[in-house]
Amino acid sequence: MSVVVTAAAPDVAAATVPTPRRHRRGLRHKPLGLVAAGYLVALVAASLVAPRLVSIDPEAQDLSHALSGPTAAHWLGTDRLGRDVLIRLLVGTPGTLVDIAEAVAVFTVLGVGLGVLAGFLGRWTDRTISRFGDLVLALPGIIVLLMVLAVFPGNDLAAMIALGVLSCPVLLRVVRAVTIATRNELFVRAARLSGLTTTQIIRRHVLPWLAGPISVQVSLFAAAAVLAQAGLSFLGLARPETAGPSWGNMISEASDVISTDAWLLVPTGGIVAITVLALGLLGDAVRDVTVGRSTRGAGRWVGLSEAPRPPAEATQDRTLLSVRGLTIGFSGSTVVRDVGFDVHAGETLGIVGESGCGKTVTARSLLGLLPGDGGVTAGSIRFDGTELVGLDDRGLARLRGSRIAFVAQDAMNSLDPTFRVGSQLVEVIRRHQKTSKQDGRKRARELLELVQFPEPDQVARRYPHELSGGMAQRVAIALALAGEPDLLIADEPTTALDVTVQAEILTLLRGLRTRLGMAIILVTHDWGVLADLCDRAVVMYAGEVVEQAGIEELYRAPRHPYTAGLLAANPHRAPVGDALPAIAGTVPPPSAWPAGCHFAPRCPYATTECRAEPVALTVLSPDRSTRCLHADQLVVP
Repeated sequence: MSVVVTAAAPDVAAATVPTPRRHRRGLRHKPLGLVAAGYLVALVAASLVAPRLVSIDPEAQDLSHALSGPTAAHWLGTDRLGRDVLIRLLVGTPGTLVDIAEAVAVFTVLGVGLGVLAGFLGRWTDRTISRFGDLVLALPGIIVLLMVLAVFPGNDLAAMIALGVLSCPVLLRVVRAVTIATRNELFVRAARLSGLTTTQIIRRHVLPWLAGPISVQVSLFAAAAVLAQAGLSFLGLARPETAGPSWGNMISEASDVISTDAWLLVPTGGIVAITVLALGLLGDAVRDVTVGRSTRGAGRWVGLSEAPRPPAEATQDRTLLSVRGLTIGFSGSTVVRDVGFDVHAGETLGIVGESGCGKTVTARSLLGLLPGDGGVTAGSIRFDGTELVGLDDRGLARLRGSRIAFVAQDAMNSLDPTFRVGSQLVEVIRRHQKTSKQDGRKRARELLELVQFPEPDQVARRYPHELSGGMAQRVAIALALAGEPDLLIADEPTTALDVTVQAEILTLLRGLRTRLGMAIILVTHDWGVLADLCDRAVVMYAGEVVEQAGIEELYRAPRHPYTAGLLAANPHRAPVGDALPAIAGTVPPPSAWPAGCHFAPRCPYATTECRAEPVALTVLSPDRSTRCLHADQLVVP
């Protein structure tokens, strides 16, 4: 099987790739994000309108009502000079927001502009701008701000410009990384050959990929700018009280009288805290929305074009792996019992369940990778017509890597820390393909490109400790692909990765399956990952398969109480504002398995009959089975 890398036009790929339902949701499906956005819009509107409508002088003093607290005349109370706190907050908001906008503008313009130039032009431009970013990051920010304010005392504009310049390398690095990845796309090269100018290419093909990362970084910086502006005003270094009220100098005044009137700190400090929280929540919501949108075409990175996922019927022509009655034991104790499932060529099968249900043990047994004294005590594992149970080490070694590959849960531990990434890849390639070292290096570069590394040569020269978690996971997948396997077993490949990297890894696996015709067994406990990648699922509980079904059937109408309980506890399906449902109890260890149904102690439908003897797996249809006597009683959610 050879790896062929092709490209697809962006609009075609985006139109054909099926987008999961949860990725099609916009900001309107993020209630916290909506509330945060609404608050920020109201704050900006108030800053524009309120000062024109307010007829009361914010500096008007009424010493007879100093520190009065909330009253009908003064809704948020008065300060120590009897000035209305609400009026001063409204009048002080425009100046504060203008300062924040100035810092955000400098941060965005420099970060995006320099990041795009560095990532798209490369070479000496990239080196020069990157060194500039490193130099700025090395500067002690607070000292630089104090120096600026010493030269321009009380000048908010100078302070905010300095803050934006000092912080822009954070955005610069993010933008540069995404730009480099997009610059190497075949559709960008085609655009250049078609006569588009560099400006047109950046505007049409690069900037749309940057919308998500920029939105997140800008919202986070804006929150930091709020705190910085308030802190400088609090210290009297920016916007002194003589220049009018601001959030920072009002907090400073409240801190002076906190021992006599603690209330004054609530409205003045509260507006800062709520604004920072709203910006953070808005950034999270934008990230969640843009991750799905930006990764729809992520398979196009380094030329992988995603065709529509083949229907389940099309993958059933050839059974690649057939497991029947699989039983596994350790030291005489059975840990997995009577497990059976099929994997068809080109299909992705998910194995899902809580920790301790036997998912990883089952997956490792397929390659004879059980630790210690563990082994298969009964059952059959047939791979492409070959029986694996009882096969000697030499026979298993011929299959490992070349026909069946494995991606472990902790990718970093799968890499030898004493060898460079390229060296490890070449070693595996030459093991399976019997090629020269020079051809091995060429093939290693192709594999790194295949797993979406925009700079494969640089990655090949790195040691594992120089990689991030997402990069290490990609290298582990590249190692697994070195033998061009027919079946890839991925044991929770997105564990401990952030949501953006997780989405990229899932998109990568989906693209590899489509391009290479490779079957995948995905071990996971994340129902979102399961729905995103898999065609069918096997639900395991306490060493047994309790249900098998297609993904849509499983989500729409679970036929086992355990499956229904897991789905109810899925945060993506839980009603907003309600407590997340949970299944009472824990998974019993093998030594404490009940005599009857293993789930009976935690099951709301359990009866005496369930506890009397083991429950057999009932076949409901050719593609569906359940291990439950009361499957018909389940209410479809």
